[in-house]
Amino acid sequence: MFPAVLHIVRYVDFEKIAETVESLCTAACYELPEDVLKALEEAAQKESSARAARILNQLIENARQASAEKIPLCQDTGLAVVFVEQGSEAAVRAHDGQTLFDAINDGVARGYQKGYLRKSVVADPLKERNNTGSNTPAVIHHSIVPGDKLKITVMAKGGGAENRSRLLNR
Repeated sequence: MFPAVLHIVRYVDFEKIAETVESLCTAACYELPEDVLKALEEAAQKESSARAARILNQLIENARQASAEKIPLCQDTGLAVVFVEQGSEAAVRAHDGQTLFDAINDGVARGYQKGYLRKSVVADPLKERNNTGSNTPAVIHHSIVPGDKLKITVMAKGGGAENRSRLLNR
């Protein structure tokens, strides 16, 4: 006789994931983490160069204005890089075969649209370079971990000078 096993899986709703990612996208572009802001303030106070202190204070003021006015910290809101830790006992509740990645990309598209963030992702970066208009697909790093939780972290990775570079094989 085999032992009876009750296996409970925690379902996370597709829409809840998309809403959370949407919110995280704007927060990543509008809010400087408190520890980073504090480090800038401490550095500005300790700085011996007046010019360097002035630059640090400008960064601090920019962060405060971005947060208060809900505008991006930088005009280059870049790629949405999403880190997902999915518990082995957590699953996405979706319809029509949608996946966790679909929910994340839906949230990224909404966040970049509603947050008035620059959409700079191209569908084929090495050839056609057509902008997707939604800042998707996101770069998604997905890990399966023990438990029934779903942890999502979003980082906006600016492109800077990288956005027009490529290597050619000749």
